[in-house]
Amino acid sequence: MPKVIPFKSIRPASELASRIAALPYDVYNRKEALEEVTKEPLSFLRIDRAETQFPDNVDTYDERVYEKAKELLTESIDNGSFIIEEMPCYYIYELVMDGRSQTGIVACSDIDDYVNQIIKKHENTREDKEIDRIRHVDTTNAHTGPIFLAYRSRPEINEIVEAAKKEAAIYDFTSSDNITHRAWRINNEDTIARLQSLFEEIPCTYIADGHHRCASAVKVGLKRRSEHPDYTGKEEFNRFLSVLFPDDQLAILPYNRVVKDLNGYKEDEFFKAVEKAGFHISAPLKKPVSPGKKGTFGMFLSGNWYLLTADDSLLSPHPVEGLDVSILQNYLLGPLLGIQDPRTDRRIDFVGGIRGLQELERRASEDMKIAFSMYPTSIEELLNVADAGLLMPPKSTWFEPKLRSGLFIHSLEKQ
Repeated sequence: MPKVIPFKSIRPASELASRIAALPYDVYNRKEALEEVTKEPLSFLRIDRAETQFPDNVDTYDERVYEKAKELLTESIDNGSFIIEEMPCYYIYELVMDGRSQTGIVACSDIDDYVNQIIKKHENTREDKEIDRIRHVDTTNAHTGPIFLAYRSRPEINEIVEAAKKEAAIYDFTSSDNITHRAWRINNEDTIARLQSLFEEIPCTYIADGHHRCASAVKVGLKRRSEHPDYTGKEEFNRFLSVLFPDDQLAILPYNRVVKDLNGYKEDEFFKAVEKAGFHISAPLKKPVSPGKKGTFGMFLSGNWYLLTADDSLLSPHPVEGLDVSILQNYLLGPLLGIQDPRTDRRIDFVGGIRGLQELERRASEDMKIAFSMYPTSIEELLNVADAGLLMPPKSTWFEPKLRSGLFIHSLEKQ
């Protein structure tokens, strides 16, 4: 049973929340992050990506960058831009995108739950990507970006959340990408105790998004334990910041693929090979293809769209092999286009569904040759993979809307 723990949040003053809240650090490259911070000097990116405070000749991973992040966070607390909650609380965080609402509970999760697989994952992580956030968390002494967790919906928890949303919001604003963000605070001790006990009845939670951030937070906690062998388990470094959403409120967008070339095939040869591999190919279409069901794929090549339909023989009840991303990889991208390891092969790139099918057309007409639009992985498929103790292929899911960083911060210091 997962521990879901209230905490004393460091959070923006209400009047500054809309200016401070920022998209996750890893959706920007350095140039884009600098542009955002230049446009909005209070953006939390200046702390999450503190290299924006230095000239380009200072390396992104220079020790001075992490020290600057710590300095800026301390300064923001000292000048009143951020406040520190007086007592441990839960928070309710609602995001509304295109009329669809999802509401999560902001809390701390326990690093032992991650180690013991009570918090389940569906992706592997790469150590090189973890190191940056390990250094950021360790130096700032804070978790600044929440981990996006899911749980199988419970009516009793939903009732508490809906009741909290009837109170006055501590934040209510619409960000520049037209996402509405609202937040409420739960500081009633009886309600807090009730929520904690309800989560203890749930067998597990799941990482929906933020595998690298989660692994980094856990590794910092384990490092602190080694530095404090007399730890009790109640120290803040035993926990990490998370937002937990019921599964029935979440939507996953497709994660589309673009490939550099046809791996030596002429186009007519490639079409024959695709059909031989087990895909029915429609007549050429001028209208972009957004697959409407599992086992179907859009393909854009030389100005035309095609609908690919996988033969029944390619389908599988296996939690991983039955995913559309696996079918495309195992029967087309790998054997025909030579993409054996999509994690490392530079001939393939991935385009989040939020960018639209026009982005696939642009890429396949400029720096790539062919594009594939995907039917989105479902949240139930994600949970089934995690429950089976398996891992999804890379770039299987794209979650929108993204949680904002800087709205809630968890300090690793004693509170």
